[in-house]
Amino acid sequence: MTHTRYAFIKANWHADIVDRALEGFRAAIGDADIDVFDVPGAFEIPLLARDLGRSGRYDAVIGAAFVVDGGIYRHDFVASTVVEGLMRAQMDTDVPVLSVVLTPHNYQETEAHTAFFREHFVLKGREAAMAAQAIGGARRRAAA
Repeated sequence: MTHTRYAFIKANWHADIVDRALEGFRAAIGDADIDVFDVPGAFEIPLLARDLGRSGRYDAVIGAAFVVDGGIYRHDFVASTVVEGLMRAQMDTDVPVLSVVLTPHNYQETEAHTAFFREHFVLKGREAAMAAQAIGGARRRAAA
């Protein structure tokens, strides 16, 4: 069995929610090394993802952020730009770059919404772990 190493990048905005994705990822990934990197916000994730992919140290890079409508900027534009940057990092480095960058249509900082998204990020972290394992296996089979 191949030992794997992952980079997990998480934005500090809404850390109480975003950090839950890392919890879900860790719980689901099994015996793997995970290096965690904190960045100020979602926009900083693609550049670091590209740098980490180029390092050759990681089997996959995961980016996590919660991009909400703060009334000042177009949150849908921010999320789209970040996800496009993650795809570009993946293609430029030949290392899988997975997204847990979520932008809800409606988020209000209420107890109910925060609780919902905290649990949702755990689920998305687990899904990212399953995707990282699946793409790693598929790439190994394709190379064989």
